[in-house]
Amino acid sequence: MIELLQNLGRWLTSGAQWSGPDGIATRLLEHLQYSLLATLVAAFIALPVGLLIGHTGRGAFLAINISGFGRALPTVGLVTLVFLASGLSMWPVYVSLVALAVPVIVTNTYAGMAAVDPEVRDAARGQGMRWHHVLFQVEIPLALPLIMTGLRLACTQVVATATIAAYVSFGGLGRYVFDGLAQRDLVQVLGGAVLVAILAIALDLALASVQRLLFRHRPRPSRAA
Repeated sequence: MIELLQNLGRWLTSGAQWSGPDGIATRLLEHLQYSLLATLVAAFIALPVGLLIGHTGRGAFLAINISGFGRALPTVGLVTLVFLASGLSMWPVYVSLVALAVPVIVTNTYAGMAAVDPEVRDAARGQGMRWHHVLFQVEIPLALPLIMTGLRLACTQVVATATIAAYVSFGGLGRYVFDGLAQRDLVQVLGGAVLVAILAIALDLALASVQRLLFRHRPRPSRAA
């Protein structure tokens, strides 16, 4: 075990391992590109849906059930299905990653909107605010913590699952995992897994920092009371 960890340390810190078209730096950028693009597309789809359902209160049952179905989809199976339909391209990977992220964002966005006190909405309408003013000036600011939590969870899941790009012969950190398994190179497999974990943690911490910056001027519940 100690020898394995030593070999893993040498593998991660080797200068030759970080350079070249198959180096860690290149694979890391590829993995980051896949993950961020898929998360952005998922957010573009899921945020309006979650906001609409939370604001109107309609379609919540259907949305939650569809979200549950989306979470239950086998990612590799979906990749294979889209791959058979579209051929060798990145489409299967992006479709699978977006399908994975959308349910999380929809559910958390709806939960954040549903958690807004109805009396606050009524007070805003009573002051003559139109529906879009209530949505953007009252509901979304109050729901933003849960919305950001959904984005963080989705991003972390997408980073962890983006290794499937290597399943259809593309890049990313999953290349080390799949190639290592094919070559029975345990050090390479562990190296790829460790790098994926580090990237997921780093992105989560970055989003957490953004969240803290967004809410740093908000009063704490005790002070608000």
